[in-house]
Formats: sequence, C-alpha cells, structure tokens
Amino acid sequence: MSGFVIHPSAFLEINEIWEFIAADNLDAADRIVAELRQAFEKLGHFPEMGFHREELTSRPLRFFPIRDFLIAYAPDEKPLLVVAVFHARRNPRVLAAVLRHRK
Repeated sequence: MSGFVIHPSAFLEINEIWEFIAADNLDAADRIVAELRQAFEKLGHFPEMGFHREELTSRPLRFFPIRDFLIAYAPDEKPLLVVAVFHARRNPRVLAAVLRHRK
C-alpha cells in the first residue's frame, strides 16, 4: 500500500507536466514524473517536511518544491493526499483560486 494518494485533478496536472516536457524530451519527462513520485513517497513518510503558505490557503496544506514544481498536499490525511502539482512560477492568485476549489 502506498503512503499517498493523488487527487484526480493533481493526477491530470502531472500528466500535463509530462506531456509538456515530453514534447521536447521523453527521458526528461519520465525523470521529472519519477522525481515527483519519489517526493510523494518521502512526504508520505515525513509529512512535516513541507512548509505552509498562508498567503495561498487557510487550509492545513503544506507545500514542497521539486525542481521547478510545487507539490501541495494535506499532511494530516491518511494516506497523505497530494492536492496539486504546480509550476512554481505560477501566479499565486491562480494557485490560491485553484486550491480554494479543490476538496
């Protein structure tokens, strides 16, 4: 059994990330998705590793960076819930709006 689950919308985001990178480099796309999965596993074991972003959400979510991406997750869920995976340079207002609507 895995120590994490991926929100359906986050799963779509991961697929979009893979497709975008794969358009230029399949191996790089596979490596990024593998690194994300390794991070999910690590966060499942050590959920307090991430940090809070009160300016993005009042929900008890934490955030963890991997390369150019930011993983939003619910550390208190069992198993850990990966809520979203964003490019770290996305507008914070857009991130806040997405997180507000994601349960």
